[in-house]
Amino acid sequence: MAEKLPQKTEKPWGHELLFAHTEKYAGAVIFVRKGHRFSLHYHEELDETLYVYQGHAIMEMEDASGNQTQVEATSGTCFRILPQTKHRLRAIEDTIIFRVSTPGIEDTVRLTDDYGRV
Repeated sequence: MAEKLPQKTEKPWGHELLFAHTEKYAGAVIFVRKGHRFSLHYHEELDETLYVYQGHAIMEMEDASGNQTQVEATSGTCFRILPQTKHRLRAIEDTIIFRVSTPGIEDTVRLTDDYGRV
């Protein structure tokens, strides 16, 4: 993993700043603009924890058993997203999230997307 860090990637909903990527973990700061949301997606193997540092958002999740939850997230809210969990975050106001995960960061299966990336 010889990429130059930090690495900023523009997204249609904001941007992601990858600041750590090793064989054991990855760390990123994610900025989601007010009124935008992630695609509805899941990861085959990626295990991630999201910490809402600043902002206000809604997290939608559906586990492998089909149990659906929708949680309001504000500063200090933390989510662990296990592999195979369908999820999407929608920003009510500009939101900054810290993400720590296993290193397979390209492990995204999009189901629906507001920006045509399915």
